[in-house]
Amino acid sequence: MALQFEAFYAGGLAPGWNLLVQGHSDSGEDKFEINFLSEAGDIVFHIKPRFSSATMVANTFQGGRWGQEEVSSVFPLVLGEPFEMEVSSDAEHFHVHAQEHKVLQFAHRHRPLAAVTRVQVLSDHRLAQVELARKGLSWGDGGY
Repeated sequence: MALQFEAFYAGGLAPGWNLLVQGHSDSGEDKFEINFLSEAGDIVFHIKPRFSSATMVANTFQGGRWGQEEVSSVFPLVLGEPFEMEVSSDAEHFHVHAQEHKVLQFAHRHRPLAAVTRVQVLSDHRLAQVELARKGLSWGDGGY
């Protein structure tokens, strides 16, 4: 899977930030994921659409092992169609929306949220836009 987007935020993330990913699901394989990482390299939040089972999977990878997987069967993405996914956070949860439908809410397992200093989007799909924004500031790159 290719790294399509990576943003570093030395001050760490805080409630109120938002990640928007737009692309095209042009492959039947499950080759798309979003990871929020801590400075120590743990995956504080991992979200992966699985087209093969029409589910959205969320988890953490801390201390060298995966946590308890959370699965949502709310799956508004359609293979071969453009898609939009949005991940945001408040003080208690990550929130995931796809095609403007709420897909899942994932309780923070790693605190503080400010420990998240890196965001990665890995994909073999074509991505049109990725944007990370917080309180009026944005880091983004379009035209993949």
